[in-house]
Amino acid sequence: MLQTPLSRRLGIEHPLFNAGIGAAAGADLAAAVCNAGAGGVLGTAALPARFVRDEIRRLRALTGKPFGVNLVLPILRRGQFEACLEERVPFVVLFWGDAPADARMVEAARQAGVQVFVQVGSVAEARTAAACGADAVIAQCFEAGGHVRGQVTLSVLLPTVVDAVAPLPVIAAGGIADGRGLVAALALGAQGVAMGTRFVASDEAHASGQFKRRVVAAAAEDAVHTGLFDGGWSAPHRVLRNVV
Repeated sequence: MLQTPLSRRLGIEHPLFNAGIGAAAGADLAAAVCNAGAGGVLGTAALPARFVRDEIRRLRALTGKPFGVNLVLPILRRGQFEACLEERVPFVVLFWGDAPADARMVEAARQAGVQVFVQVGSVAEARTAAACGADAVIAQCFEAGGHVRGQVTLSVLLPTVVDAVAPLPVIAAGGIADGRGLVAALALGAQGVAMGTRFVASDEAHASGQFKRRVVAAAAEDAVHTGLFDGGWSAPHRVLRNVV
């Protein structure tokens, strides 16, 4: 069994997490990941707080293993974060935040006994997350799918982030799809990996069958980095090429 200090601290068997891929990462997917021995993460997107609370409780009914909840701060809805704290989830993942907001949320989570992972795309953001008191940093590189914070490759970003925030644990994200990617990330200093696209085509993910089939059939060259789908906030995406 391959473990790291972070996986042992969380009480999971494998240093692997599913990304909070919006509503696709529902309780079913997060529970399946947890029950397989890894770190399941519940996605929230812009879902109402009541639904997030219900999903947290449903997830707890499906697994007794540790799990996290992903919060996208530009589209955070009132009550989502509070629901996570009140339900005492093991950890939350904050994405696309800013230092003042991150610091306030980290402090509130700490008081509730909830760990905070902050997803970043640069060394500067990683240092800010560490200064805010984050329990771990997720370094997202340019190769990532969905919302892309990083601007450089994993092989460049990951070791520089690891060095910048040591001994804080760092999780690698972006362009990782199998055991070889996990080993490479660990060799670069990560204590775990987070994968989104690798899980979005799974049976448990809440995505359309047509989309899942396109993901499985796609090659790397079919992915496009664009700002067309930012949803009103400055968030470039990596998406599958359409017919245009």
